[in-house]
Amino acid sequence: MPLDTYRAKRDARRTPEPVPDTGSTVVDHTGDAQAGRGDTFVVQEHHATALHWDVRLERDGVLVSWAVPKGLPLDPATNHLAKQTEDHPLAYATFAGEIPRGEYGGGRVTVWDSGTYELEKWQPDEVKVVLHGSRVEGRYVFFRTRSGRSGSDSWMVHRMDGPPPGWAPLPQDLRPMLATAGTLPPDDDAWAYEVKWDGVRALVAVDGGRLRITSRNGNDVTSSYPELRGLGLQLGSRQVLLDGEIVALTAEGRSDFGVLQARMHVARPGAALLRSTPVQLVVFDVLHLEGESLLDRTYDERRAALDGLELEGEHWQVPPAFLGGGPAVLEATRAQGLEGIVAKRRDSRYLPGQRTDCWRKVKHVRRTSVVIAGWKPGEGGRAGRIGSLLLGVQGPGGLEYAGHVGTGFSAATLADLGARLEPLRRPDSPFATPVPRLHAKSAVWVEPALVAEVDYTEWTRDGRLRHPSYKGLRDDIDPEDVVRE
Repeated sequence: MPLDTYRAKRDARRTPEPVPDTGSTVVDHTGDAQAGRGDTFVVQEHHATALHWDVRLERDGVLVSWAVPKGLPLDPATNHLAKQTEDHPLAYATFAGEIPRGEYGGGRVTVWDSGTYELEKWQPDEVKVVLHGSRVEGRYVFFRTRSGRSGSDSWMVHRMDGPPPGWAPLPQDLRPMLATAGTLPPDDDAWAYEVKWDGVRALVAVDGGRLRITSRNGNDVTSSYPELRGLGLQLGSRQVLLDGEIVALTAEGRSDFGVLQARMHVARPGAALLRSTPVQLVVFDVLHLEGESLLDRTYDERRAALDGLELEGEHWQVPPAFLGGGPAVLEATRAQGLEGIVAKRRDSRYLPGQRTDCWRKVKHVRRTSVVIAGWKPGEGGRAGRIGSLLLGVQGPGGLEYAGHVGTGFSAATLADLGARLEPLRRPDSPFATPVPRLHAKSAVWVEPALVAEVDYTEWTRDGRLRHPSYKGLRDDIDPEDVVRE
């Protein structure tokens, strides 16, 4: 009997799922005729050990079922893995609820979509149907993979129609929009104001409950921040591309780039590091939602879409945006010891990879990225170690000297920098502009491959940083993109 396997895996006293005493005696569901054999379908979102979607087709008095980890594809260019599971009773088509932990399939089940289907083909290795639901419409084929022998439960599901009208796949190569340094705009009501966070930029793509995090320079850093995986589970079937900042918070609740250093360069953090230095994702924009690009929408429209997602979790949040009132917001961040604010034009579109004055960062503490081009050997207590770093920024003719930094280092930081810079030694200066003889005569030159973050008081007239203080390395910015702000 086809429901024997279903019943064997469940105890009606422990699970709210329907567990019938008897079931259909039909075993072979093959045959292309549909009349009298069923025409309903249901897709259930199942938050079990791993999030997946159960696609069930009525056939011969039961629901023939496949577990699809990423849900039914909307793009015919992409097939999704499917695993055939045991037949389910017809009563399961309306089941929604919490299967207790420890029971088979433990987790939350909701009805994601339901409707009817037209059968085109039902053979042992291929099932072809046309689905008519409220969320999914179109021709699909389930086919057994060639790698599996006959009887294997490994299948794929393919959309045979084109994508739904207006639907577009998640973009794969966008870069974040960047802000220019500036002052508060005079037309205050035309701008929204957000807190400026002291972390690293990240684009977060979520598709089929799985997320992918890319840094500002396009590197995949998903494995570095495993505590953010739950965001994918919260979004479930919603396909989105989010823009935000990954931060580490101090005990006072302020983001601190120095604290984040412990996590930035670790590809797979262990349990101890996850406990000692947890991260937060602060989300402030949405660029793609449910197959639609939002890049040409205004800031206000994108913000409304973001708020509609209702994102909130232990490791992610959507901080408030303030419409107008820039001077008050700036003063409030000053009083709280925060870095500053970002002003964003409310009628502006999102310009990937561009630095534009439609976004302006207004900072209490001046901070910038610089390229490390060499170091000066230390003296006294720093003998045998780095004394100061020689810094540069890109200019029209190449790397321009921007000064040197000798403060902000711990002993561990100096040791780490020494280990990173030693393999980058080179015999000559990488600068395209002259370096003052005082600093050049004892310099150890390196390939300009590392980017550092420094605080400073101002730029001097001759293009030098005044009173810089080292804050840490960052691997999310290419040296070629570092310019004087």
